Amino acid sequence: MRAWLVGMGMLLATLAADVWAAAEVRSVRLWRAPDNTRLVFDLSGPVQHNIFTLSAPERIVIDVSGAQLRTPLEQLALGNTPITSLRSAQRTPEDLRLVLDLSKAVTPKSFTLAPNQQYGHRLVIDLFDEGASPVQELPPSKVASAPQVPVSPAKPATKVAPPPASRRDVVVVLDAGHGGEDPGAIGPKGVQEKTVVLAIARELQRQINAEKGFRAELTRTGDYFIPLRRRTEIARKKGADLFVSIHADAAPRSSAFGASVYALSDRGATSETARWLADSENRSDLIGGDGGVSLDDKDRMLAGVLLDLSMTASMSSSLNVGQKVLSNMGRITPLHKQRVEQAGFMVLKSPDIPSILVETGFISNPGEAVKLQTQNHQQSLARSIHGGIRHFFQQSPPPGTYLAWLRDSGKVSRGPQEHVVSVGESLSMIAERYQVNPALLRDANNLKSDSLKAGQVLNIPAATLAAQQ
Repeated sequence: MRAWLVGMGMLLATLAADVWAAAEVRSVRLWRAPDNTRLVFDLSGPVQHNIFTLSAPERIVIDVSGAQLRTPLEQLALGNTPITSLRSAQRTPEDLRLVLDLSKAVTPKSFTLAPNQQYGHRLVIDLFDEGASPVQELPPSKVASAPQVPVSPAKPATKVAPPPASRRDVVVVLDAGHGGEDPGAIGPKGVQEKTVVLAIARELQRQINAEKGFRAELTRTGDYFIPLRRRTEIARKKGADLFVSIHADAAPRSSAFGASVYALSDRGATSETARWLADSENRSDLIGGDGGVSLDDKDRMLAGVLLDLSMTASMSSSLNVGQKVLSNMGRITPLHKQRVEQAGFMVLKSPDIPSILVETGFISNPGEAVKLQTQNHQQSLARSIHGGIRHFFQQSPPPGTYLAWLRDSGKVSRGPQEHVVSVGESLSMIAERYQVNPALLRDANNLKSDSLKAGQVLNIPAATLAAQQ
């Protein structure tokens, strides 16, 4: 009997300890973005928290109920952030206080995230620099049911066509997928999608900016997370004529291979692969938190009609440019599908900006993972995407752009913008034919020498295409 009582006492003590046991803060991660800093506390379980600011000196205090610190804070790289130090104190066995000492005032925003994919419970603290606009976060449970109309059909001043006399650049906004605490797909030997696609986006930006009449901008320039809706907001603020989201996804089978291009579908995915990939990409907002959706105070029916008209035109342009990009990519890498697929990618839901999502390959495929990490393949991929974008805008230049002026003034050929090298042709012969400087032709195609191969495709710089009547 006594042994039974002792056993029951130990069981009750264990149960009480389990009920009382605080969640552990197992690690802390930090990322710096251009206008904000994000701290992520990885937890062993759910917690309650409260956050407030103090001034003179500037500080942010985070009280976490039901938590104990189980990781050092000194290892965080605080350079280039407003945080000068991070301190902690265990006020009670189950109440943790964290203090951020700051070099300047910031606007804090905090939220918790439930387990998702490779992550467990998290407490996220965003510190927005003065003048930056905090993104309204949605609770993870509401992300999937967020309204399907992300923005107002009205275009801001930056998107209004300039006067006919102006010759502005065509603006292409390049979106390297994932980033920060969201690594995207992870391939063999730990290669991360976020790293590969940023390298490709930077190379594509370099190539586009080397061509007169074009300007490329990046949604993210480093390793930090941007919510999916915020990415299209960035594109709109930059006055984008085209939005290109770059990815290198994984598939359930490592044997899957090939590049793909996606445009938005208003009726859902057009294939099982497209549906699986769309779900995978949209889930990334559960990793980092989703931006809010705001609509102007407009008559719902009128707004719906305007959005339908704008979306129809945008989707038509997206399919057009997408097919040109896909055809070009097929010349340098195998294709997963021979046509542009359509799926419900959240990042493509912009009714006023043609948008495509480029899957450069499957990082889950060992062979493609190796290629995707090489500079030569990244340059080739960028060059093929660039060629498709150039072809689209030469055929359909936005009003008021330099390309529109070239077309309307007869200074650009309406013929082919690419040249397939024939047997016996040299670089100088092709340059003379198109009235272009050989050095410019060499640079436009990233050629290290003048040697050419039969069947090789050369891009002819748009600004130098003379009428070939």
